[in-house]
Amino acid sequence: MRRGWDHACVLGSPRDGVRDPAIGPGEHRGQGAVTSAWPGRETHPPVRRSGTWGARVTVALLVVVVAVVVAWLLALMRLQDVATATGRAVELGTADPGAGPVVPDGPAPDPAAGAAPGPPVPVAGPGPDPAWVSRVAGAAGIPERALQAYAGAELRARQDDPDCGLSWATLAGVGWVESRHGTIGGNSLGPDGRPAAGPIVGVALTGEGSLAAVPDTDGGALDGDTTWDRALGPLQFIPSTWARWGADADGDGTADPQDVDDAALAAARYLCAAGSPLTDAEQWRVAVLDYNRSESYAAEVLRATNFYARRSLDG
Repeated sequence: MRRGWDHACVLGSPRDGVRDPAIGPGEHRGQGAVTSAWPGRETHPPVRRSGTWGARVTVALLVVVVAVVVAWLLALMRLQDVATATGRAVELGTADPGAGPVVPDGPAPDPAAGAAPGPPVPVAGPGPDPAWVSRVAGAAGIPERALQAYAGAELRARQDDPDCGLSWATLAGVGWVESRHGTIGGNSLGPDGRPAAGPIVGVALTGEGSLAAVPDTDGGALDGDTTWDRALGPLQFIPSTWARWGADADGDGTADPQDVDDAALAAARYLCAAGSPLTDAEQWRVAVLDYNRSESYAAEVLRATNFYARRSLDG
């Protein structure tokens, strides 16, 4: 959504440039002051205010821009403490003997940006503590099935890339902006982590308007479109990105962008490769902008991330 600034027009006095009615008989104008024939009486001509309106509007716009930048920086500064705190919340939740860190069934692919695409690696294993998921989901207003996937992806990311510093709250922020945690269009996530009312498929990326132009890369295998690519699933991966980062997080033998577990882990790997550590405000911003190159998108994700993190600590 594009936002503009409203401004008020500040005009000079309507008397500017008009002869002062107080000047009486016997008075005359010289090079400087308006002098009077009567002793002790001296007035000055009105000063013409040129460019006042434009200057004031410019100053007002600069003030607004500075305020927006300061608010953005303050929000980013808060992100590090909030993300760190929520990371501890997940860790404490997994201390239950019945739940532990995700144990991979095979070697993890290199999450470096230059890594070559490879077959998805199944990573099914124990996930986050169900009691923690239930409590935080209620406090934050996130569907439990979605939060289970986000927290599980954080746990896995800690093993794959301990220096990344990814928080489940960031994944929740992305999930909210992308598909309202899989509930967009009246949909919902089923027990298997897939949209219960059918696949979530975005519009064709034809290049029209604000859309990127992304010709088909998968022969329609994932999105059903043989002309243009479309974003898929709760975290809106396009087919070409999924081919590189897709994961089988739940170990069912299929890397499915419609499966919130698979999508959350793929998003975690993508973000960790794009910027690290994500506890650093600027690296966090770089990673989110790499996910979707839009400042307004990053701002929405930031707001949602901080909201969820704060609510989780209250829960």
